[in-house]
Amino acid sequence: MNIIEIARKVLKTEADAIACMIDKLDSSFEKAIEFIYESKGRVIVTGMGKSGIVGKKIAATLASTGTPAFFLHPAEASHGDLGMVTSSDVIVAISNSGETAELVGLIPFLKRFNVRLISMTGNGLSTLSRSADVNLDVSVKEEACPLGIVPTASTTAAMAMGDAIAVALLIKRGFKEEDFAFFHPSGSLGKKLFIKVSDLMHTGSSLPVIASDASMTSAVMEISSKRLGVTVVADSMGKMLGVITDGDVRRGIEKWGKNFFDMNASEVMTRNPKTVSEDELAAKALAIMEKNSITVLVVPGKEGLTAGIIHLHDILREGIV
Repeated sequence: MNIIEIARKVLKTEADAIACMIDKLDSSFEKAIEFIYESKGRVIVTGMGKSGIVGKKIAATLASTGTPAFFLHPAEASHGDLGMVTSSDVIVAISNSGETAELVGLIPFLKRFNVRLISMTGNGLSTLSRSADVNLDVSVKEEACPLGIVPTASTTAAMAMGDAIAVALLIKRGFKEEDFAFFHPSGSLGKKLFIKVSDLMHTGSSLPVIASDASMTSAVMEISSKRLGVTVVADSMGKMLGVITDGDVRRGIEKWGKNFFDMNASEVMTRNPKTVSEDELAAKALAIMEKNSITVLVVPGKEGLTAGIIHLHDILREGIV
């Protein structure tokens, strides 16, 4: 058997393992969801070895989708970490055999303090399965490993069941895109939904501004020194009259040649430039730029003053696309 055939067999075995779980879903799954949904505490996921690694992923997925959760190492639990557990919590214990000693050893404590126990096992007659308030069947016909001993299809099945729990809870809670972004402020979605124009705009001394009667030589120097590709043209009171971009400069030189530099800012400026409110999301500013094929927007302030300028590069630098 060649390498590609081996890989295909592994993928098919694991895909079949997940597909077989579809018909196993029953009232036990619904009961598990109700336990977690009605809990006033957290979901504590535990498991040893590969099951523990799967458990960490399940806990992370739950936590990021509106269900407070964390992973508890079962060996550490019996050495003091059980102090993290309260009677309001729900335990999700993962073990393919259902006989993992470190998990079985936690059962007396969980029963004593009346902590809800959801087991995910491949053996419905195991000690863990029979001791749980509800058992989720994650058994598989075979592992993808030809030796039949390396956790492969069984860990895939357990992880898929964890995803099914997380998504079911997500929908039951009415979890929205904005909620997901709240828990991922540094992710691309979080940045799109939380970073505002005011967080990125240039203000104060970095803001390019010239008087309406300034020469175009002065305008070019201001554009160049502030490195934003634009300058605001303002009256004596600081109110914005228009803008001059580096594109305006290029087009002006093409049209008027050297006489361009004899003109003043008010003769060249673009009146009523595209603007964006400082309270708008930076993603909205990006959309305006893309629609109008421009790279900079003026942020108007009170009484006609200029509050700031936001550049395309400022937005892209934050990973907002």
